[in-house]
Amino acid sequence: MHQDVVDIVKNIEKVYDSNTSFQILKDFERVLDELDMYVYKNWADGELAAGPEIERHWVTCKFFWPLERMPDPMGGKRLLDYDCKVSYEKTYLVKPRKIREPSDIRPGTKKGKLDRQPIWIVTIRMPKSLIIDIFTGYQEQRDMDLEPATQEINAPEQDQTADNAAEQPAGDAAEQPAGDAASAEGVI
Repeated sequence: MHQDVVDIVKNIEKVYDSNTSFQILKDFERVLDELDMYVYKNWADGELAAGPEIERHWVTCKFFWPLERMPDPMGGKRLLDYDCKVSYEKTYLVKPRKIREPSDIRPGTKKGKLDRQPIWIVTIRMPKSLIIDIFTGYQEQRDMDLEPATQEINAPEQDQTADNAAEQPAGDAAEQPAGDAASAEGVI
């Protein structure tokens, strides 16, 4: 299978036209960022080729790199630890040649000849549950950064008022054995 520049442009237009696709793509990228994928060589240089394709439990995106700048396979291996499916494919990208001389023109047209540029296509199939988990953690961190003073820090809830707390020892006295009841009545 080969990629065509026109297909890539149409895919990008589709992503920008759909608010859902754009949001899913941002969440997909957030997962890659949180898993430190961009630490691995050439992972930051990938470009979207196709996707996001949204299924019931999976989101799939395809990215491409020039052949000589293959992304480090250790990055893909890291994704496997998080139940992602990663595949690499060697293919080519069909691009029109820049017209610099008459031999660069396709016969019978005014358009440039089509050249094949070898590329790597990396397909990443990511579980939606991973995207949701990372997004939830991101949202909690963002909320904490925006308003740290208004957030509760796992404090146990206290349903007692001062009046209820004062009455509690008397309630405990009722649970004492009968012989101790007389001494407990003096305690308020």
